Amino acid sequence: MVDDGKTCEACDSTTCPLTSREPKESPQDFLERQAVGRRMCRIKHKILVLSGKGGVGKSTVAVNLAVSLALAGKRVGLLDIDIHGPSVPRLLGLEGRPIEGTGEALLPVRYTDHLKVMSIGFLLQSGEDAVIWRGPMKFAVIKQFLKDVEWGDLDYLVVDSPPGTGDEPLSIAQLIPEADGAVVVTTPQQVAVADVRRCIGFCRQIKLRVIGVVENMSGLVCPKCGTTVEVFKSGGGRRMARETGAPFLGSIPIDPQIVEASDAGTPYVEKFAGSEAAEAFQHVIAPILALSLKDATSGAAATTSEEGAPKSATDVVRIAIPLIADKLTEHFGQCEQLFIVDVASHEKKTVYKEMAAAPDIQPGLMAQWLRKRGVEVFIVGDIGRRALTLFEEQGISVHLAETGQAPDDLIARYLEGELDWA
Repeated sequence: MVDDGKTCEACDSTTCPLTSREPKESPQDFLERQAVGRRMCRIKHKILVLSGKGGVGKSTVAVNLAVSLALAGKRVGLLDIDIHGPSVPRLLGLEGRPIEGTGEALLPVRYTDHLKVMSIGFLLQSGEDAVIWRGPMKFAVIKQFLKDVEWGDLDYLVVDSPPGTGDEPLSIAQLIPEADGAVVVTTPQQVAVADVRRCIGFCRQIKLRVIGVVENMSGLVCPKCGTTVEVFKSGGGRRMARETGAPFLGSIPIDPQIVEASDAGTPYVEKFAGSEAAEAFQHVIAPILALSLKDATSGAAATTSEEGAPKSATDVVRIAIPLIADKLTEHFGQCEQLFIVDVASHEKKTVYKEMAAAPDIQPGLMAQWLRKRGVEVFIVGDIGRRALTLFEEQGISVHLAETGQAPDDLIARYLEGELDWA
């Protein structure tokens, strides 16, 4: 990872794939791959927003995800590659903004000091223009966006992909092989969930990590009484995530204010920061913000996170286990200590562990406390339905085990896949 603007020729990395041509790669393709790599090396984390079906609010989720990260003080880029339906300019009130260039690069449109935006919509003469392109041309324009747009140094690049598993999401995954993963958006009804299940299968086939599933339009918030009506039912996304083993990031309710904000070109997390939908979105971004706890440097063996724990560059999972007398307790709210461990799941080995005093917090806040410390898996003896929902909203998967077991034994059983999901 290059954060200081070095060129490939000046980079001292011996493992970077940009230093040499691949077999059967033409000189031109090699130069273009280097050009893409130079841009991407200055971006710490790349997040793809996908859906298996149109009409689930994917672009709305992508926009509010990017804005939420920017409001958290992160430097963010938002790339809209939904070539046939670019809605990001409208959602941000940026329609009609001209694209400027330096002769060698395109400059993204600045939404705020912390958020830059690029979309095919900026290049169309009219919002009613139809883009009729075949696969190779789509690949070429996506590559051009990655190669020619001068993003500068960013903490996050959020990519809004079109629905389905076609040319555009496949192209972006191929062009950014080091992407952190995908946020997959669905609605609760089964017709959408079935398509999103295929989307998760697509991610796994191309070896793209699924950061988690967002269930959008999960109940209608009544503007008069504030109660929630299940228009499309609810819970379909949560169940599908559990069945496929994907983390569940949270549910976003239908709120008339979201429609109002979208039509006005103002993200609802900005305009209606205190709404139920905006607060739900804070749960969604928690595991994405937690990426900053992990080292994103390619090829590094281990670094130190903000919490002081070493982080491997390869598939590290942080696990927490509540203990009484050094054994798993049945009720985590009464635990004396928390055993926190980082494991390299593919290598099935522990890379860091610590014993932390149980936090003195109010009931219901344990999930938030653990999420802030980068915990992704919680092993418990028992858990109620309400508590389980709170952990799922924080993107923490819960596994059940018999009480009284030693933590090291539980970690070994987890790595062998012997613990059941709650």
